[in-house]
Amino acid sequence: MSDMAHEHCCSSQKRPSDHDPIVSHPLQPLTPAEIRKVVEIVRVNPPYGDDTRFETIELMEPEKAVVRAFKSGDVIARNARVNVFSAKAVGVTGMTVSLGRGEVLSAQEFPEKRPMIQLEQFIPIEEIVRANPEFIAACEKRGIFDMSMVCIDPWSAGNFGIEGEEGRHLAHVFAWLRLYENENFYAHPIEGLNAVLDLKTQEIIRVDDYGVTPIPMQESNYEHQLVNTTHAPLKPINVTQPEGVNFAVNGRRLTWDKWSMVIGFNARESLTFHDIQYDGRPILFRASLVEMVVPYGSPDNGHYRKHVFDIGEYGIGKLANSLKLGCDCLGVIEYLDVHMNTIDGEVMTIEKAICIHEEDVGLLWKHMDFRTERTEVRRARKLVVSCVCTVGNYEYALYWYFYLDGMIEFEMKATGIINTVACIPGQPGKYGREVLPGVVGQIHQHIFCARLDMAVDGDLNSVVECNSYSEEEGPQNPYGNAFYEEETVLVRESEAARRANSETHRYWKVINPAKLNYTGTPVGYKLEPTHAVTPYVRANSPSGKRADFVQNHLWVSAYHPEERFPAGNYVNHSDGQGGIADYIKQDRPIENADVVLWYVFGLHHPVRVEDFPVQPCVVTGFKLMPSGFFNGNPTIDLPPDINKASCCANTSGR
Repeated sequence: MSDMAHEHCCSSQKRPSDHDPIVSHPLQPLTPAEIRKVVEIVRVNPPYGDDTRFETIELMEPEKAVVRAFKSGDVIARNARVNVFSAKAVGVTGMTVSLGRGEVLSAQEFPEKRPMIQLEQFIPIEEIVRANPEFIAACEKRGIFDMSMVCIDPWSAGNFGIEGEEGRHLAHVFAWLRLYENENFYAHPIEGLNAVLDLKTQEIIRVDDYGVTPIPMQESNYEHQLVNTTHAPLKPINVTQPEGVNFAVNGRRLTWDKWSMVIGFNARESLTFHDIQYDGRPILFRASLVEMVVPYGSPDNGHYRKHVFDIGEYGIGKLANSLKLGCDCLGVIEYLDVHMNTIDGEVMTIEKAICIHEEDVGLLWKHMDFRTERTEVRRARKLVVSCVCTVGNYEYALYWYFYLDGMIEFEMKATGIINTVACIPGQPGKYGREVLPGVVGQIHQHIFCARLDMAVDGDLNSVVECNSYSEEEGPQNPYGNAFYEEETVLVRESEAARRANSETHRYWKVINPAKLNYTGTPVGYKLEPTHAVTPYVRANSPSGKRADFVQNHLWVSAYHPEERFPAGNYVNHSDGQGGIADYIKQDRPIENADVVLWYVFGLHHPVRVEDFPVQPCVVTGFKLMPSGFFNGNPTIDLPPDINKASCCANTSGR
């Protein structure tokens, strides 16, 4: 696309230079200059000398009181949260760095912890495995003599107590064969062959060969030049906004209609949202996706190890795509670049990583008085903030929606290519489905956790569980039609580890007991447990212990700034300690308190034939809906409007 076309289709919002952005809010992400400054400070006395490598550098978010008191023009004290590790030994050091003072404020070493597997390690892992004599010999047994055509995906290794793996930082790899350039290698899995690699010593400590399964050789491509296209092209749907967009971006502060928020981004979580307000009223202090784990259901060969934490073990921020106008994003778009650190402490910039635009979403509300046929109708729209991250074979598209009526929705669209396994054609086994002759997609799940730091009209909130019941037969229910909703306030953390219940239409409501609407009830927001997933990995298994947060759909904790991730701060080779299940063992009071909701949801995926060679998007997510937050319908004052660009279709003669 030409620069002229790009300028025409992108919104004309003014924003600071990406090379020297202005820090206009205490929650604005670190700038490239700040990242470089942090690296300089750490390198004055690096914890591991010349072997020091950088996992993450991100904003150390200031205390809530500082954010609440901030006024435009205030001087902002900026600190960074830093994780560094050794290139040669196990261990991670967490640091707090003051940019203003130019010094390390604190440092704590965790000698048994491992960092996330870094993006920069992916290709070297492939090269090391391809060069290993034992792995080469195993490939030759399968008729493969050109190792340049072998494709290696590095997976986190988990923690299974296997002899020889103790005290190491490992990757466990799976392999496929690519027949020629750009061909879809996931159609040709090299089954039963895995290597275990030490990321510190760069050595293959073991090659696991479970026996030869013939490599399926039928092609199944997706790149357009390799696909025999018979589908007639579709006529375009053009989204235009000739009068401009309704949102504005100032630094990283975004405003639209009555909404305002600060957009953040970091290497682990990708998109984060801060200080979300509607019409000046706070709803959330912080919201993000903080974990996703993908358990596979097969115990065969090395597949039992496939239980990867894509956020905690890799970080999805570095894996974000640079989005393309008219393909990833349709309409009048504002893009934001994001800045992170590389493993060597350089600045890594992903251009156009965040997409912001508006969408029409059909009817907002309508009523016709049948007596007079007078009709009032309003159309709904939403503000969309999104990014797309590629984690190996899968794409995860994260969409955050903000609606005119005060609703917030998160939607995850999962696409990409399913992880494939080889089988004897027609014999896929118990734990998967054949998607191409000799190619199996295993049953698996994608389980996500969102961390929602609630602030409904203020920081002191309570959580109410709502269940509906039928009235017992008897004098109170003489006609058998009575049913009602019962509300229960969750008082302590131990009471608030909860599971969804479709029989009682269970949901949860976050209220502010000190703020009442015009009916005299507390203002609130409702979390409905859509897309609740039943976990099938045994809770007492090695993988189940590491992902114990999936055992409940809702956890509520008292706010603590260092309780950030449901599976713990350091997930690689973890043992399951240090996450949300441990946080709530403190059993702190959560009534009329500063509370955090951890909502667990996801996708249960028995693979379909239609999921190959590329899986159409499957969708999961959740909604936060106002429940007594407003005095009536907040969009009742929205002016009527008729879209003059709409017209009747001319389909005659087709």
